[in-house]
Parts: sequence; C-alpha cells; structure tokens
Amino acid sequence: MPDPFSALIDLDGVPSAFAATRDGIDSLLRDRGLRRSTPEMTADSLLLGAAASAAIEGAPYDPDGLRRGDADPLALAVARMTTELLGLVPTWNRAPLQAVARIHSLVARGRVDDDELGRPVSPEGARRLGTLAQAVVAPTEAPGLLVAAVVHAEIATAGAFASDNAVVARAAERLVLVAKGVDPASLTVPEAGHLAAGQGYAKLLGEYEADGTPGVHRWLLYAAQAYADGAEAAPVDPPKGPRRRG
Repeated sequence: MPDPFSALIDLDGVPSAFAATRDGIDSLLRDRGLRRSTPEMTADSLLLGAAASAAIEGAPYDPDGLRRGDADPLALAVARMTTELLGLVPTWNRAPLQAVARIHSLVARGRVDDDELGRPVSPEGARRLGTLAQAVVAPTEAPGLLVAAVVHAEIATAGAFASDNAVVARAAERLVLVAKGVDPASLTVPEAGHLAAGQGYAKLLGEYEADGTPGVHRWLLYAAQAYADGAEAAPVDPPKGPRRRG
C-alpha cells in the first residue's frame, strides 16, 4: 500500500520543521525531568488543554475555575471528555472512527440531540473521516507530528458532526501524539499552542480547506510551531495562560 502521507513528507521545509520541533520536545521533556512523569502532571496537562480548547471556541480561559468545577459549560464538557481521552489510545490504534465518535459523544452530550452523538450528519464529512481513518492505520514514514497535524485539520474541516468538530479535532490530535510516541504521557499542551496563535489558527485551517497544496503546506509549517509552543506550556512550573501571537 502506498504511504498515504508521502506527498506531504517532502514539502519544502516540512521535514526540517517537524524534526526541529521533535528535537525540541524531546529536549524539553528530558531537561525538565518529564520522562519521569506523574499522573498529576498528565492530569494538569489535560486540564490546561481543555481550558485552551474551550477558549479557542470563545469560552474564558480559566484553568483554576475549571479545577474547581466553576467554568464555562463548554470548558466543563471538554474537561469531562479529557478524563476518558487517553483511554481511547488503543481504540484509536485499531479503529480510529470509533475513537473519534466516542470523543464527540463525550464532549457534546447534553448539548446536541442524543441521536447525533458520535454520528456524522454530513455524508461528505463522513466520507472524509473514513478516508482519514484508512490513512492513519496504514504504514507510513511520516513523523508522528505531521500525522497529528493532518488528523487535526481533516477532522476540524470535514464538519462531519453536528457540533464541536474543532474540539474533537484537537482531542484526536492529542491521541496521535501519544499513540505515535511523540509525547507518551501527554504532558505537552498542543491546544495552548493553537490558542497562542490567535486568529491565525482559524485562518490557516480555512486555507488548509480551501487552498489546495499551498494551504496544506502552510498549515503543516504552522503546526510545527504550535507544537513547539505547546511543549513550552507543559505543566512543570506553575501553570500560566498561553500567550497570543496575534
């Protein structure tokens, strides 16, 4: 079977960008001692990620309130979803569509009709998710960071579900980073990297969808930087809100 990511691996600057980001992540985690992580560190990262993911959707960024259970309803829903997220890694590895459906069911429960939980409402969106699922279980030489970036963009732009497609996309991105061994304990906060990009995040997702290969190229280069920023947000020191780049 041809490598489904082969056309992306050789895009100008992409291999070096992801290699540099991976080296930075490995160095950061090693230097901070995060390879000897604790469940509490992972829980903090997931909570920071939930707060950042909800903030991208317009909710206030308030990790402390989220810890107390006193936060925007969307942030609370995302936080509840993340308590089960890492348990979906084995499901992702064998049946990605099931994992994606479960993520949507968890985050959207009580906010959409029950018959829409985890079920695509767009035939085209369902087709794109099916194509993506085939790609991510196929052998590939692509770095895990690149696969995570494509998974994120495809789920976010496919619009398969009745709600929360971008939230689901960012959660699936985390699963890929764990499953591919980039961040096995899920200590980095990629959602914070996307929040830090401000309006650039949505702009580049739109270009990924609408501008063919050039848009995909720009998204991948952006994602390499977002993952580097997410690594800097790993909860070793007291958590701080991510900066915005614009």
